[in-house]
Amino acid sequence: MLERVDRVQLAVSDRARAENTFRHVLGAEKVREDKIALLGARRTVMQAGISEFELLEPDGEGPVSQHVAQWGDGLFAAGFSAKDVVRLAEYFELQGLKFDAEGGQLFIAPEHTLGMRAVISPAVEREPVGLISFLYEVTNVVGDWKAAAERYTAMFALDASRFHRITSAEYGYTGTLTLFDPPGRLDRIEIAEITDREKAMGRFHTKRGDSLYMCFVEAPDVRAIAARLRERNLRFADLTDRDQPDSLFIHPSALCGMLMGVSATNAAWFWSGRPDLAGVPGGRGH
Repeated sequence: MLERVDRVQLAVSDRARAENTFRHVLGAEKVREDKIALLGARRTVMQAGISEFELLEPDGEGPVSQHVAQWGDGLFAAGFSAKDVVRLAEYFELQGLKFDAEGGQLFIAPEHTLGMRAVISPAVEREPVGLISFLYEVTNVVGDWKAAAERYTAMFALDASRFHRITSAEYGYTGTLTLFDPPGRLDRIEIAEITDREKAMGRFHTKRGDSLYMCFVEAPDVRAIAARLRERNLRFADLTDRDQPDSLFIHPSALCGMLMGVSATNAAWFWSGRPDLAGVPGGRGH
């Protein structure tokens, strides 16, 4: 029922500053502004590639103000698209899954998932803008990846036979990629069970518990994004010199509190079970 990882929502203390950051780093463009009463937030929607990034600033009491007060700016919710949101809502109701609706979107609180707040939007075709192609992954760090996989398989009517097992000693996790529609698309939830609490992901999970950790995007020219980051003295980790496909991690301090991975076109197929589709040498060792 899910089409794409089509957006993420960020809780931010200053939308204007966040808007400028996304414009400068990713070449994003503002497409609209409004409010979300359910979240107690004013929203600025930026488009980069074919994906949207919703910048949510507190507008009174609510989940966004609580997030900013507790954690500061950062990743707030994972966003997925569906061809028929009404049908998906009916499916949720049959499961007894609690959700809220506003402005044509469905909102799922983190207590109904494995700590991953989610928003479901109608699938929309967009002309790409800026320096990325699209979002394709959100990472849910958990204490039990199998329980999370079972939960999302049932919740979103996913086909578990399409999933791809992953493990990483370097980053300290094991889990699975819940690929929605391979090999047509990369879109998925990365479910990561912590195996090493001394690593960055493990420290994050120790602090916040089951939660949303980061996202990944694909870009036709990763070096162009790196150049923009260097120009502004913003932190990032360049993985290209570590026998990797052209890729990098943008540090949360550079992107409104959000950790973002950037990989070259098709490179992510190396760690997604289809290295034959990647078309470039290297790999991340998953």
